Amino acid sequence: MKENKGTVCVTGGTGYIASWLIMRLLENGYSVNTTIRPHPERKRDMSFLKNLPGAPENLHIFEAELSNPESFDEAIQGCIGVFHLAASIDLGKGESVEVLTRRSINAVLEILKSCLKSKTVKRVVYTSSQSAVIANGKNVEVMDESFWSSVDNRQAKQAYTISKTLTEKAALEFAEEHGLELVTVILPFVVGPFICPQFPISVRMILAMVLGDNNYYPMIYNSSMVHIDDVVRAHIFLFEHPDAKGRYICSSEKLTLLDMAKLLSAKYPEFPIPSIEYLKEIKGYKMPGLSSKKLLESGFEFKYGVDEMFDGAIECCKEKGYL
Repeated sequence: MKENKGTVCVTGGTGYIASWLIMRLLENGYSVNTTIRPHPERKRDMSFLKNLPGAPENLHIFEAELSNPESFDEAIQGCIGVFHLAASIDLGKGESVEVLTRRSINAVLEILKSCLKSKTVKRVVYTSSQSAVIANGKNVEVMDESFWSSVDNRQAKQAYTISKTLTEKAALEFAEEHGLELVTVILPFVVGPFICPQFPISVRMILAMVLGDNNYYPMIYNSSMVHIDDVVRAHIFLFEHPDAKGRYICSSEKLTLLDMAKLLSAKYPEFPIPSIEYLKEIKGYKMPGLSSKKLLESGFEFKYGVDEMFDGAIECCKEKGYL
């Protein structure tokens, strides 16, 4: 077992990225406090986290809820860092964009206040999304961290984009104002294996042709992607890097729907991947690429390509009965 590097807090511990991050943090010698939403009957099965190597000694699970941000105080107390991954977006409740966005901003600001109050937190890593970068109407092939999505169009379907954009801006502004070290990690589609019980939406979307779900085809018409393990390695790298500051895009690959179909049909002939002729008729969203130049120039290196992304995701889906 490695020497203990200190205790960090990971919010939203049952999620796809958070659970994988917890696993890697434990492997890297950290003790981890993680937060989960309270269950009314306290029956949530947390064995997928509790059984991780090192978890019995070094993982502590706290109940906390974004609608009650003060509930995070206990989990953050004594930590040297916080990885904020918990998200408050729930589009199924019929709430307005304003309500959703205000709750998300309030939550992240209260969590940052808890970090200040702790007197021990040295850096916060906030997980953002390409949704906070690319939705700006600018005709640019590749975008970097200087781009922000427009929040002028307040339609319900834009709720996620508006919330992620304004929440990331609020977090960066608060940190700057109060002298708190904060980095944000901007993610495209995250693909690969998973240890969480739920089927991650990003994996489900990218595997749409394998799963036979053509509803997602327009959304993955051209997709920036990154392997889950590169994502959590980038989070840890940016937490530990002494000079890390501001926004960092973490995206390693970009595939069109047609490229994806060619790759999948060649590697996985057992799946009925749609024909190129059929897919050419799909009308999709033309997404700009994402530049990870800032992250790479900081010294980070991606370890995985598209083959590993699809191999890991498909093998995991087979094991869990999704395929």
